[in-house]
Amino acid sequence: MTTHSIVRPPPSERSGSDFARLSRKIADAGLMGRRPGYYALRITVVAGLYVGGWAAVALVGDSWWTLTVAAFLAVVFGQVALLAHDAAHRQVFRRRRASEVSGRIAGAGIGMGYGWWQDKHTRHHANPNHEDLDPDLDPDLLVWSQDQARAATGLPRLIGRWQAFLFFPLLTLEGFNLHVSSVRALANRSLKHRTLDGVLLFAHFVVYLTVLFWLLPLGMAIAFLAVHQCLFGVYLGSLFAPNHKGMPILKGEDRPDFLRRQVLTSRNVRGGLLTDIALGGLNHQIEHHLFPSMPSPNLRRARAIVRSHCEDLGVDYVETGLITSYRLALVSLHQAGAPLRKTRVPA
Repeated sequence: MTTHSIVRPPPSERSGSDFARLSRKIADAGLMGRRPGYYALRITVVAGLYVGGWAAVALVGDSWWTLTVAAFLAVVFGQVALLAHDAAHRQVFRRRRASEVSGRIAGAGIGMGYGWWQDKHTRHHANPNHEDLDPDLDPDLLVWSQDQARAATGLPRLIGRWQAFLFFPLLTLEGFNLHVSSVRALANRSLKHRTLDGVLLFAHFVVYLTVLFWLLPLGMAIAFLAVHQCLFGVYLGSLFAPNHKGMPILKGEDRPDFLRRQVLTSRNVRGGLLTDIALGGLNHQIEHHLFPSMPSPNLRRARAIVRSHCEDLGVDYVETGLITSYRLALVSLHQAGAPLRKTRVPA
C-alpha cells in the first residue's frame, strides 16, 4: 500500500472534542486504573521463565537439544521486551522513576538500550505512520512508500525490489539490529542516562557471552547464539509488523486530529487470550495508541467502547486476523517497492 491521504474532519471537529468524549467514556469505565496484581503475576512468571531457561542451558549442557532451549529463550526475551514496553508507557507503575527503573532492568535483560528505545518509540507514538516524523518509517533498509523507493540508494534500493519476499528472512537480523542500534545510540550526547545505559548494555553482553562459552563447546555456543538471536528477531518483528504496516501513510502537513491520527494509521488483530499473551496486548493497537498508559489487560475491554465511538463518528476502525495482517503488510511492502522493479538496479 502506497501513501494515502486521510480525510480531515470539518474545522468544527478538529478541537480534540471527539477524543475528549472518548476519554470520559474510558475513564467512567475505570479502564485507566493500575493493575498491580496482574503485573505482579506477569513479571513473576516471565522472570521465572527467564531464570528457568538459563538453568536449562546449564542442565542440558553439551547436547544439541540445547538449541530447543535457545528457541524457548527467544520467546522469553520477546516477553521481556513486552514488559519493558509496558513499563516505558507507565502501564505498570504510575511514577516515572519506578517505570524507568523497571524498564531499564527489563531492557538490560535482553541487551536493549532503554533510553534509545524509549526516545524512538515516543516519537513513533506522536506521529504513527508519518513518513517524515515516524522513526519506524526510516528507509534505512526497507522502503515504506513509493516516494522512498524512488529516492532510495544503496541497500534499500537493492533490497526494496523484492522486500516483501525478504521481510521475514530479514527479521532474523532484528535481534542483532536491536543490540547494534542500542550501542550506536550511546554516541548521541543528547541521550539521557547514556552512561547508565552503556554500563547495562555491556554488562549484558559480557554475562551473556560468558555463560554461553563457559557452559557450551565453541561450535555449540555459536549455534545457540545464532538460533536464539535469530528467532528472537523474528518474534520481535512479528509483534510489531501487524500494527501499522499496510495502513495509510501520512506525509508533509498531513496531520489530522489526535483521534484520527491514531485510529486511521493503526490496525487491530482479532484473537483470544493466547493472542493477547503472544502479542502482549499489542493486538489492540488502536486502543493502545489512543491510551498508551492503559494497562494492557484493560485494552480488550476498551475495544468495544472505542469501536462504538469510532462508528458514531464515521471513523474507519480496522481489525483483521493475524495472518491477514501479515498478508496486508507484505502487500504494502511489495507495492512500495514497485518503482524499483521498473528500473534496472546498477550492479
